[in-house]
Amino acid sequence: MQSAGLLPAQPIQAKRFGKTRVAQSHAVLEDYAELIDDLRTTTGTARPTDIARRLGVSHATAIKNIGRLKREGLATTLPYRGVSLTEAGETLAARCRARHRLVVDVLTAIGVPQDAAEDDAEGIEHHISPTTLAAFRAFLERG
Repeated sequence: MQSAGLLPAQPIQAKRFGKTRVAQSHAVLEDYAELIDDLRTTTGTARPTDIARRLGVSHATAIKNIGRLKREGLATTLPYRGVSLTEAGETLAARCRARHRLVVDVLTAIGVPQDAAEDDAEGIEHHISPTTLAAFRAFLERG
């Protein structure tokens, strides 16, 4: 455990900050993949305009990130058909949804109100390690 006022060793601190930057970069892709999957499931189509509105970003930002999804092999687009996820994109969306549910379930199990748990999980889910997720699962199984 680190004492207050003492910095961790430089390589350890750099690794922690680097992990956060990578998680933030991936969080955008994960949010888009999950939303595209939700839109296609509920409305049959995931149009860039709808994606932008639901994420609270400009249309240009949505188009830029949809392009990134395509470059990463997670999505495809067809004229007048909106955005579709590839198999890899669908897998990512399912993994994100399961991770989100697990975080929400732990937060509500410790007494966090449902609305707050949903809001907080949206941030936590992108930064949580596999080790912590495993501990969350074990906690819920013991409960």
